[in-house]
Amino acid sequence: MSVRVGINGYGTIGKRTAYAILKQDDMEIVGVTKRRPSYEARLAVKQGIPLYVPGEENIPAFEKEDIPVAGVLRDLLQKVDIIVDCTPGGVGETYKPLYEEAGVKAIFQGGEDHSVAGISFNSFANYHESWGAQFSRVVSCNTTGLIRTLYPLDRVFGVEKVFAALVRRGADPGDIKGAPLNAVEPSLKLPTHHGPDVQSIMPWLNIHTMAVKTPTTMMHVHCITADLRRKATDVDILSVWDNVPRIKFVSGRHGIKSSAQIMELARDLNRPRGDFMEIIVWEDGVKVEGGTLYYYQAVHQESDVVPEIIDCIRAMMKLERDPLKSIRKTDRSLGIGK
Repeated sequence: MSVRVGINGYGTIGKRTAYAILKQDDMEIVGVTKRRPSYEARLAVKQGIPLYVPGEENIPAFEKEDIPVAGVLRDLLQKVDIIVDCTPGGVGETYKPLYEEAGVKAIFQGGEDHSVAGISFNSFANYHESWGAQFSRVVSCNTTGLIRTLYPLDRVFGVEKVFAALVRRGADPGDIKGAPLNAVEPSLKLPTHHGPDVQSIMPWLNIHTMAVKTPTTMMHVHCITADLRRKATDVDILSVWDNVPRIKFVSGRHGIKSSAQIMELARDLNRPRGDFMEIIVWEDGVKVEGGTLYYYQAVHQESDVVPEIIDCIRAMMKLERDPLKSIRKTDRSLGIGK
């Protein structure tokens, strides 16, 4: 069975999702939408992906630039089994009535509230909650990063309490606005939304978060402390993570001491677009003292949610019942772990 997938929004996440779908043998991309005739719209057409626009009012701008348009979003929805909404945060919920009217399944992104879909998704933690669902939400890049490392620890050792300080990139590399210039900007609404977002998947976890925005476009870095219920050593922690998909170790001893060097490693590994879909953990930055674990991790905000989206499609479309089989299939196709 090949599932027909559409993508509403062909930006940072949308174009990476399209790339990932093209790598799968059980799904196909039917079309993507773009609001403006940008270079990304031209790239979609160049790759042979049918291009749609939100509404009739958007067509003249594309005609003026000689960019062929296959139709509007309503047309695309008639041709797909599932739509991946990759529009900016807060916009996806406005399209939900249209998806319901068309009778298609839809995946929303972490910029939307949990209530939009009623289900939040992580491949390893709660794959089956999205089984056959009409709507689901893949949580944000930061929430994905926190769950990827905390969930396996909770399963093995039990986690009593977590505090995470998030040092956030100010903007994506392609953005020209949104980042503080020569400044560090704290999030003054405390605790930040990241803790409750983790609890949309791990409701039992006692977690609190703070965040600051920094003038960089590289990655997010998390500084995490976790109180464990059972005794563990540094080696025990690393051993658990070593057996979990989508976590990759780096070491300061090997010269990787910053997010910039991690991104250079991605390029050296010939990762498409220089993406790191794994969560990066500094193995020499892991320390257990008493019953408290301290560690650092880095999150590539442009790409870490993409494999989760692919697995979410499989769960919602009932393509693969075993989450580990879906994870392995996705990771092989995208070169994750190499």
